[in-house]
Amino acid sequence: MFIDTHLHLVSRQLITYPWLTDVPALNRDWTYDEYESTAKRIGISGVLHMEVDCAPEFIETENAFVADLMARPGSLMRGAISSARPEAEDFTSFLDRLDPKVVKGIRRVLHVVPDELSQDTGFRANVGLIGKKGLPFDICVSQRQLELAIDLADACPNTAFVLDHCGVPDIAGDGYKDWEKSITRLAERPHVNAKISGISAYAAPDWTLETLRPYVEHIIESFGWGRVLWGSDSPVCTLNSSLDQWMAATQALIAGASETERAAFASGNAKRIWNIEHL
Repeated sequence: MFIDTHLHLVSRQLITYPWLTDVPALNRDWTYDEYESTAKRIGISGVLHMEVDCAPEFIETENAFVADLMARPGSLMRGAISSARPEAEDFTSFLDRLDPKVVKGIRRVLHVVPDELSQDTGFRANVGLIGKKGLPFDICVSQRQLELAIDLADACPNTAFVLDHCGVPDIAGDGYKDWEKSITRLAERPHVNAKISGISAYAAPDWTLETLRPYVEHIIESFGWGRVLWGSDSPVCTLNSSLDQWMAATQALIAGASETERAAFASGNAKRIWNIEHL
């Protein structure tokens, strides 16, 4: 049974998401009920909500939205990876307001902001504070920014990091060689983990298992089974596959793993990194 460490839910009446207008295929509500009906069928027994890069004034509303879902009887929802602005002057007070029963981690999307942001000393100091709170920080960068991710990890050695989407490889553009080198270097940092999440979205529409295999296998080889996790990246994965198809592809790609390796990847590592009570 899997813990999905990367689910996006969209509730447009409650929360504003400025970027959705540029992605018509995703610009609708994506509900928990819709997700749950598929998740329970394909072997997902717990899920973390990943922030959806909402307008900053709605960050705490989004976390409250997740808290309400967690309170449902029989809910799969185990917590929120909250959006945040580590560059903000009031970041410390924001951290202090977070409910640790709900917020299990933090993310600031970095591929939509200038590269200099993650290099700023104040930003890095606040990412360090995230680690002191016992929270991991998800790194969401494009392939060309992987060297920046390495610099950020080096600047914050006491914060646990999770690289989203295998570092967003340019699968469709055959960018494997440059991606491979950067991933190998990033994996040398023991406090960095890697999430194999929805990478079919970065391939051409006619992708096959063999299209994705080199990327998945290099991530596992580089980080080891003790530092890799699974995520759906639903609904973004639906740009090139269904949730069912992404899970089926994952199961096929790890078919040769041992029972211990599969358990670590499917749920064990997630429980440890995000301090999840998995019922």
